[in-house]
Amino acid sequence: MFADRATIYVKSGKGGDGHVSFRREKFVANGGPDGGDGGKGGDVIFVVDEGLNTLTDFRHIRKYQAENGEEGGKKNCRGKNGADIVIKVPEGTVIKEADSGKVITDMSGDNKRVILLKGGRGGNGNQHYATPTMQVPRYAQPGQPAKELTLTLELKVIADVGLVGFPNVGKSTFLSRVTNARPKIANYHFTTLNPNLGVVDMDGNGFVIADIPGLIEGASEGVGLGYEFLRHIERTKVLIHMVDAAGTEGRDPIEDIYAINKELGAYNPEIAARPQVIAANKIDMFYEGENETIEKLRREFEGKGIMVFPISAVSGKGVKELLYKVRGMLDELDTKPVIFEQEYFPEWDLKSADEPYTVVYDEKEDEYVIEGPRIEKMLGYTNLESEKGFTFFQNFLKDNGILEELEALGIEEGDTVRMYGLSFDYYK
Repeated sequence: MFADRATIYVKSGKGGDGHVSFRREKFVANGGPDGGDGGKGGDVIFVVDEGLNTLTDFRHIRKYQAENGEEGGKKNCRGKNGADIVIKVPEGTVIKEADSGKVITDMSGDNKRVILLKGGRGGNGNQHYATPTMQVPRYAQPGQPAKELTLTLELKVIADVGLVGFPNVGKSTFLSRVTNARPKIANYHFTTLNPNLGVVDMDGNGFVIADIPGLIEGASEGVGLGYEFLRHIERTKVLIHMVDAAGTEGRDPIEDIYAINKELGAYNPEIAARPQVIAANKIDMFYEGENETIEKLRREFEGKGIMVFPISAVSGKGVKELLYKVRGMLDELDTKPVIFEQEYFPEWDLKSADEPYTVVYDEKEDEYVIEGPRIEKMLGYTNLESEKGFTFFQNFLKDNGILEELEALGIEEGDTVRMYGLSFDYYK
């Protein structure tokens, strides 16, 4: 069974506790402390497995936990580190924090391996706490606690072109003709239950096309199977909208196009705004000279910049022209893959009280300076050059009361704020 969504629980390993012990050897009357350090807890690691194309395995195993680090021992023996747990996912898996739905990481492109949760650090043994005034320390440091999260995994297939349309319009037949994919084909609704991927070979300048299962009205609201598969269109850059131009089931192709675009817009307006072409399929079923439907489609959509290509997925007529048009559209677009940016940072708590920060006014430089471990971590995790990253940065300053402190110091619009070598102009 194909599965493209799963919810799992993950937990890193707890750090081992430091040990309390003292040397007890012959001829050593008062041996000093020799308690060893605890071992580090295991990490939770996600890796891309090229052999996987579904999240089915996560329907059977939902809990994943790394090993705890061992406690330190006598004679300065360090505890054994806990084993990492490695979780394999297919390429294109987006990992989200379950409660908020925010993206933690996107296992796509160069992102093949991610340490999602680090294991706790092992505690220091009592050997570290001996001083001239405290030569017999009877305490050791406990290991850091484990970290845990409930995650939502979503598989969003990686394709340049999405093939959309109502059921039974010939998408699977088209895909089998133009690519190396071999989808199951039959003459009934919802034949395709899996998003099928295929590579269109165009003399070394091909592209990947995804046959998205047939949509129905209400799909964006979860009606039918449509909602389960709409997510697979999110990475595509161009849409081929296929309709049954022959009207073999009595449907109006113009109404079908508007209905599907409405569902795409309801799910994600950015998808509906992407470039489209219309593949008016099944022209092999026309009588000679009967092309009224094609003319109606052209009058309706070509004035809106959406070209119409009459094709026959069965005979191949018109298919080459359509593919070259799509290739040209892709060449005009950004070649970078669609990657979902990080929105949630599990390694640290934005409101953690044990990681302070300072907000001061530097009279000499006439700048307001914000520093501290929490600030340094935030800057390390955040891509300030992206719109989402900069929005996250602004919300961080607001949610942590930093903006209030700046205003309390008398900051005005246009003043400079400095954070670890980065300077910003302050504006409300």
